[in-house]
Amino acid sequence: MAIDCGGGGIKASVLDGAGTMRAQPLRVPTPYPLPPELFVKTLLELGARLPPADRVTVGMPGMIRHGVVIATPHYVTRSGPRSRVDPALLAQWSGYDVRNALAVAFGLPTLVLNDAEVHGAGVVAGTGCELVLTLGTGLGSALFDGGVLAPHLELSHAPVRWGTTYDTYVGEPERRRLGDAFWSRRIRQVVDGLRPVFRWDRLYLGGGNSRLIRPEQLARMGDDVVVVPNSAGIVGGVRAWDLASV
Repeated sequence: MAIDCGGGGIKASVLDGAGTMRAQPLRVPTPYPLPPELFVKTLLELGARLPPADRVTVGMPGMIRHGVVIATPHYVTRSGPRSRVDPALLAQWSGYDVRNALAVAFGLPTLVLNDAEVHGAGVVAGTGCELVLTLGTGLGSALFDGGVLAPHLELSHAPVRWGTTYDTYVGEPERRRLGDAFWSRRIRQVVDGLRPVFRWDRLYLGGGNSRLIRPEQLARMGDDVVVVPNSAGIVGGVRAWDLASV
């Protein structure tokens, strides 16, 4: 079972050993406020609507280290992305062993990674340096070297200009404000700025908004930049077990 948890919605499906979906993906809105117990309950209820599985892969936003939440940007807010942080939720989520909690709830081996990392597991070729950027509520990132997942970096919270983070600079609210044409130009500028930092062999642009990048801007990014389907966030659920060091 693969569960892709975002700021606005939570999607799930069941895959076979080759990573092919064997059940129609289900989606529910992400509930807010979202304490850890409600998060686990929501995923358990979603999973109950799917065929039985042997193990569970969960991708969620934020810094997840060995299944423990170091920080998660949306789930500590009062009413969702860009709303005020609730100090009580911040305390509940910080250091929360989400992998163990879900493993106990499902009664199955469970892997919990950053959502961009699971997304990347579904698309990387496994050779060279491969960077994955997911475009949705904000910006997600994952880096693979020779098919091995590197330690997660919260690139989205780094300042890009004028004290603005990447998350804010290219996230969904800015896309709506700017329109797809200007937003696509901004994505190209971000790609150009990150190129000398990572020197990737291949960059994958995924997430729900990647399909909105204008073709003329994508063409200017170069042949080493590829747009991939948002379904990779679920499809990567099987391969993530082989690429991640758990």
